[in-house]
Amino acid sequence: MSMSLLAKIAFSKTTKENTIAKPKKRPYRGRRDLTRVNEHIRAPKVRVVYEDQQLGVMSSREAVEKAKGVGLDLVEVAPNASPPVCRVCDYGKYKYEQSKLKKKKAKTVSRIKEIKLRVGTDTHDYNIKMARAEQFLEQGSKVRVRLQFRGRENAHREIGFDVLNQCAVDLKDMANVDQSPRLAGRAVNMMLSPLSKEKQKRHFLLSHGNLVDPDDEGDEDVEFDEDRGPEGEAPESEAPESEAKKED
Repeated sequence: MSMSLLAKIAFSKTTKENTIAKPKKRPYRGRRDLTRVNEHIRAPKVRVVYEDQQLGVMSSREAVEKAKGVGLDLVEVAPNASPPVCRVCDYGKYKYEQSKLKKKKAKTVSRIKEIKLRVGTDTHDYNIKMARAEQFLEQGSKVRVRLQFRGRENAHREIGFDVLNQCAVDLKDMANVDQSPRLAGRAVNMMLSPLSKEKQKRHFLLSHGNLVDPDDEGDEDVEFDEDRGPEGEAPESEAPESEAKKED
């Protein structure tokens, strides 16, 4: 056998030995359920609740026996309590109710409509904006009314509160005031929620098409979280000074 062939065989052996096998990717199985049930409950003593009645503190073994005695499971619902709180219930039904609650919590951020006003908004434009607010409320949407101050208007902020209080009066037959006029930086905000359909009564009607006031371009859908404000919007106090100068 030639030397070149022997060299090739030796080289192939060393490369095979040095080759590192790639680890196989494990399929994603979703988040594992960490709720402890029955014999998997580790605490020596637990507080037991059954059909909204407290059965008191007992050993976890005794609690499991009581749960199985009525054909149900012992589910640990508050593991961080002292002692942990367990509920006697059907575990499958409990999981289903928890999944429904999670879906409901995911919808806490609601889509609302926003109406923007200025201190100098004239009667004609004000009426049209109120008509649009009534239209949004009639459709079942929440409405946030926002009045922005410009330049020297900041020295007379009470005017903004007067305007928004007048809005609340004009829309009283269409909405409840969820949040009274409140100052936020260089703006005053008020939140309205619609009354039930049978209680609603419109006073402002749109009869001539869309408004051509540039301010009206701000009336839109906004992703709004009542704790954090509209998505992506910086707090009013952080607004750049250059913007205030432009408004002056």
